[in-house]
Amino acid sequence: MSPTPSAPIADVVFVYSPELSRYRLSDTHPFKPLRLELTRSLLQSCGLLGAAHEVAPRPLEEAQLLKLHTPDYVDAVKRVSRGEPLAEAVAYGLGTADNPIFPGMHEAILTVCGATQTAVELVAAGRARRALSLSGGLHHAQAGQMSGFCTYNDVALAILEATARFGARVAYIDLDAHHGDGVQWLFYESAEVMTISLHESGRYLFPGTGHTFEVGRGPGRGLSVNVPLEPFTEDESYLEVFDAVVPTALAAFHPDLIVLQAGADMHRFDPLADLNLSVQGIAESYRRVVRLAERFCEGRLVATGGGGYDPYRTVPRLWALLWAVLSDKPLPQVVPEAWRARWQDALAAEARAELPLSFADAPWPPSPRRGAIAAANRLSAKRLLATLEPIWRERFGRPT
Repeated sequence: MSPTPSAPIADVVFVYSPELSRYRLSDTHPFKPLRLELTRSLLQSCGLLGAAHEVAPRPLEEAQLLKLHTPDYVDAVKRVSRGEPLAEAVAYGLGTADNPIFPGMHEAILTVCGATQTAVELVAAGRARRALSLSGGLHHAQAGQMSGFCTYNDVALAILEATARFGARVAYIDLDAHHGDGVQWLFYESAEVMTISLHESGRYLFPGTGHTFEVGRGPGRGLSVNVPLEPFTEDESYLEVFDAVVPTALAAFHPDLIVLQAGADMHRFDPLADLNLSVQGIAESYRRVVRLAERFCEGRLVATGGGGYDPYRTVPRLWALLWAVLSDKPLPQVVPEAWRARWQDALAAEARAELPLSFADAPWPPSPRRGAIAAANRLSAKRLLATLEPIWRERFGRPT
């Protein structure tokens, strides 16, 4: 990749606009864009985010959206966004319990796509080394269908721009508890994109995909890498299989840029998945991705938010840690009281819970099946590598 020479902005940037957190899928929907504002205010309370790091998203032209999404689907989203009746809405995944129609949805998610594309462009052009687009990570959206709360696939659109405009080889790493199916299928036959997903097994969790036999097709053969995990996987096993698979895959592929879907729904408290990770374990996975970016692509890394459905207690702490890791800054041990006072009433209105006092989780008892779960995950990673390493040696002609 040869980034276009241009003036640097900052070593690490935080893509932000108030509009990115102002929309709602519905009053009771578990996906809450407010998570961005919760995280930003926490970072500001900690003194870790200032105006010098913030960059406004560049507007995304509809023509760019149509490079990935079908014209009929985009037209359907625009029509329901305006409140027009559409008999075939459900055929496009629109108007279901998971994917409710809300006013202005086309414009709101187009802004999210613009934010993630801005982050990728800044890094690919050499104007920043790392960038964070927390509103992004809508990894389930398909070319012609809304899926899993995701209207348009901002990460796939941004990756497509990186490959087409900058000639980049992109490694997409998805740590969300749910398989990154939309991104995988959109690049399943691409030689320029490797998708790596660690997720709770599709045998138990939406979207039911992400099996080890999904390895890519044609020019993309060997470039879809899936690590399905057992429910109740804990930190040690998660990091063990990460270390077994992810560095090996990147060593084979040698990306120019890494795009991370960081997720926050791997956490024990998340209500929509059954992984059992702590804040400390997830933060360590973020650190590993940063180190791999330094090792393989001169630090070029774009991170997005993704899933996370415990929006007050868990997501802000995790994404604040993500920013701290990206910007090489330590976080204080204690959650600022001013931030807790600002948001406690909002949490109390939704659940009988208290905001945490600490960034770290207190220890909890291990699962009684910890050993069996770790053994199953280890075997899954071993079988995956047994399938993929011969393909990588054949394709890339170098040891992994």
